[in-house]
Amino acid sequence: MGLFEGKKGLILGVANDRSIAWAIAETIMAEGGTCGFTHLPDREDDARKKNRMRVEKCFEKSKTGAKPAFLEPLDVCNDEQIASVVAKAKAEFGQLDFVLHSIAYADRADLNDTLDCSREGFKMAMEISCYSLIAVTKAVQPILSDNAAIACMTYFGGEKIVAGYNMMGICKSALETATRYLAYELGPSGVRVNALSAGPLKTLASQAVGAHGMLKMYEHVSPLARNITHQEVGRTGAFLLSDMSNGITGEVLHVDGGYNAMGSPGRMVDLIPDDA
Repeated sequence: MGLFEGKKGLILGVANDRSIAWAIAETIMAEGGTCGFTHLPDREDDARKKNRMRVEKCFEKSKTGAKPAFLEPLDVCNDEQIASVVAKAKAEFGQLDFVLHSIAYADRADLNDTLDCSREGFKMAMEISCYSLIAVTKAVQPILSDNAAIACMTYFGGEKIVAGYNMMGICKSALETATRYLAYELGPSGVRVNALSAGPLKTLASQAVGAHGMLKMYEHVSPLARNITHQEVGRTGAFLLSDMSNGITGEVLHVDGGYNAMGSPGRMVDLIPDDA
């Protein structure tokens, strides 16, 4: 019997087959779980429905043979759309055993120097990247099962300065704090809320914040002397959403090869010329 046999949940934030959310969802489905998915709304003039199509292609490529219980558009800035997705989940599942929130956004223009971030850009980034977790959690609370689990995605730039991450780091810091307060408020009902902090991977989100250079840095600095993989993050995310982690809540769990534990550049020092 799989780890998620008989479990049903909601996956928010799959953009394509390189998304961390997809790696987690694929692990869950391989372990017997049933998932409902959302995608970014497509423009009305987009006849190809590109956002929906990208998620559908994930299933075409998947080796699990699993199919989505449903696939619905979701703009997390729209409470009516959130309610519609939750209503769909209730109709399909009755109750939810897990929810994955893997949503973040900031306008590229506001990802330059933090001092130059616009007021409106700050509001939008914070609403989509942080408040959406609160909004979604409030909406799904009535249909969460006993011992249900919620997980969101964060990054080390919310804890320490990561040059170039800028505004998104502020959003992730707020998201991690929201995780802890939600964990406290939902704890008496048995619901757990955790955050997963993954090292840099090649995803649409990492490209947006210019994380390419971080890939090489992690290879040299992290204790494991390598980058992590989508599969590793997928397994850890599934663990946080499973009954195997029933005693864990309010945590930020790092899957970064140990990079976050370093207090110096580590082996990267060996690459600096002696006469530098």
